[in-house]
Amino acid sequence: MEILDELMEDSSNQVKERHGCVTAWLALMLIGSALTTLFYMFSINNMQIYEELQLSTTGIWLLIMVGIANVIFSIFLLKWKKIGFWGFIITSVIAFVININIGFGLVESLPGLIGFIILYAILQIEKNNKKAWDLLE
Repeated sequence: MEILDELMEDSSNQVKERHGCVTAWLALMLIGSALTTLFYMFSINNMQIYEELQLSTTGIWLLIMVGIANVIFSIFLLKWKKIGFWGFIITSVIAFVININIGFGLVESLPGLIGFIILYAILQIEKNNKKAWDLLE
């Protein structure tokens, strides 16, 4: 819990408050990104999974880099940095392109682009009449 408190402090050591649902979503994004990245890293030697998806070693490494970037962007958002949101848009577009290139259809690939829209909506949740989005620097 102390780690989350440290992440929620801004650079001026002034504690900002966000709704618990926003914090929970950001923590879930951080954990999910980390676990997904670890999955890719530890299963890179099992190419049979990736051959079915027509995913090359380069594609796997790209997904690992996107996952690491998402972990960093999650931390930025927990530290009240708007760059984290813009980073998620970029990684969502990269993941969309990778999904299209490995043979997923448009319908299967679009949900990844909806993720940053959900993030934006969650950042609109207010606490003490202030939206988390408005408190981002």
